[in-house]
Amino acid sequence: MSQSALLNQLVDALRCLPGVGPKSAQRMAFHVLENDREGALRLASTLEDAVSRIGRCQRCRTFSESPLCQTCSDPNRDQTTICVVESPIDVAAVEQATGFRGTYFVLMGRLSPLDGIGPEELALDQLTARLKAEPVKELIIATNLSVEGEATAQYLSQLARSCGVSASRIAHGVPLGGELEYTDASTLAHAFAGRRVVEH
Repeated sequence: MSQSALLNQLVDALRCLPGVGPKSAQRMAFHVLENDREGALRLASTLEDAVSRIGRCQRCRTFSESPLCQTCSDPNRDQTTICVVESPIDVAAVEQATGFRGTYFVLMGRLSPLDGIGPEELALDQLTARLKAEPVKELIIATNLSVEGEATAQYLSQLARSCGVSASRIAHGVPLGGELEYTDASTLAHAFAGRRVVEH
């Protein structure tokens, strides 16, 4: 069955979303055209609005409609602690799952020399300026547990020390409810390396 050129363009446009292949994009396109044109128009309008109006916070680099995001402009947040994450979605994850009340710095990536991503691309000069100018006591490093994430964490810990700031790394290990026999070797090794004394 031949499809209209515009329908093909819609399917191709939907494939920009993560995890959406040709079949999923086609199902989405047919669904909105058959069942929810009003929802599709609302999505298109909101998406256009978001892309044009959402930028980055000048202080922490997360997504924000204003020069400072809600977290950075909140006087009740702990200004002595900065949590460094790789992307804005990591900020959302920390906020939803923890009671963290400090501030953030979003790298928008991780160190990867092979891909041409160095300290400049991650705005680490901006982070350095914050560590020197603000009353920061602890830098919590919450990069992902990957080769690049670990290299980034190492770089950040050295950067913190050079600024006289204590650096900590979030714990990695066996997930809550996990069983050792099903835990991969790398995760188990990290769990053993990061073991703590049991308090009585």
